[in-house]
Amino acid sequence: MGETAWAIGIDVSKAWLDVADGGDAVRLSNDADGWKSLVRRLQGRSIKVIGLEPSGGYERDLVTALRRAGLPVRVLNPHRVRQYARALGGLAKNDRIDARMIARYAAELPTREARHDPIAEQMGELIVARRQLTDDKVRLGNQLEHVRDPALKRLFAHRLRRIVAEIVLITKRLAQVVADSPDLAEKDRLIQSFPGAGPTLSHTLLGLVPEIDNADRRQLAALVGLAPFDDDSGNRTGKRRIAGGRAEVRHVAYMAALAAVRCNPVMKAHRDRLVAAGVAKKAAIIAVARRMLGVILALLRTRQEWNPQHP
Repeated sequence: MGETAWAIGIDVSKAWLDVADGGDAVRLSNDADGWKSLVRRLQGRSIKVIGLEPSGGYERDLVTALRRAGLPVRVLNPHRVRQYARALGGLAKNDRIDARMIARYAAELPTREARHDPIAEQMGELIVARRQLTDDKVRLGNQLEHVRDPALKRLFAHRLRRIVAEIVLITKRLAQVVADSPDLAEKDRLIQSFPGAGPTLSHTLLGLVPEIDNADRRQLAALVGLAPFDDDSGNRTGKRRIAGGRAEVRHVAYMAALAAVRCNPVMKAHRDRLVAAGVAKKAAIIAVARRMLGVILALLRTRQEWNPQHP
């Protein structure tokens, strides 16, 4: 009889790692000492998989430590883990219960190994920071419209200018990171050759969708959350809906599709045909975004710039 291959689940928080290790559950600190203790605990054993959920970046150094130790770590989709728990009747929720559920999910369902790409991780960090600042800009701009006190109005206006300046700095930093990598610079050139796909979409795809090198059209649409899912039962044909995926990428792709229907005749004609066939305008833009991503994949595969004669 061979040694049992264990599935390990880790619930990550800012301060703690709750580790479901077989029948046990232990708590370790989420710092260098805790990572070392966990690696010592797991090394030399037969480990099938180590599952954990993303936790606002607090999991990154842990993932790096486990990878360096040669341990099979997987970063799981938290929505899917929660749906799995509900399907099993798991209504209770705390850190140790979550860790056990993560371990069970990782053991029973196929997952992919966490990909370690320092440049993509750096870009992802910059992209998320820019998005947060953009949200702050919109919120503060809305507040500024209703402020009457002159001193408060000046304060808000000053803060708004600072946020805009920080967004510009982050955008320049992203462009520099891409320019410093010949491979990324070439991909960026190809993506931006498509009218409507500017630097925001290009950098977001390169930073937050590292699978773009290996995914096909359908897989990429599902990763981004632009793939329509059926909702049929018996004689009923339900409305197709998009679900899941990476919300940050989906938002940027949708905005890029809006730009594409204004400046790209091929995409505009595609949108117009769908609307003429009775497709709702928003659904037509989602379809344009899906097609746009498919074209971008083709550009990257062929290493050819966009040619409107071969859409």
